[in-house]
Amino acid sequence: MTNEPRTDIGTPTPDELREQLEGTHDELGQTLESLAGKADVKTQTAEKTAAVADRMRGKALHAAQLVMDTTPDPVLDKAGQVAGAARANREPLLVAGAALIVFLLVRRGRGRR
Repeated sequence: MTNEPRTDIGTPTPDELREQLEGTHDELGQTLESLAGKADVKTQTAEKTAAVADRMRGKALHAAQLVMDTTPDPVLDKAGQVAGAARANREPLLVAGAALIVFLLVRRGRGRR
């Protein structure tokens, strides 16, 4: 084959073949990158999870701010006192919570019989 322009309509020149090959190679590379991105489920899941977590944090902050803005000051003060007492006495709260869970599980188990 020569590098001369083609003389008959059906036979491309070597330069034309190289250009076609390079174009096909580029398209194949792009297709493979796209498929690899779609096949990387772990990364996609992590990205979607992070996006959902960010949205949820934003909504929680908004809701908390809304509650703070609409709740009267005496109620907020009392809630702060209760929270402080709960932090100071964690053991009794944990024991009471565990007892409640055990009670509910036993009651649920007896209800199935």
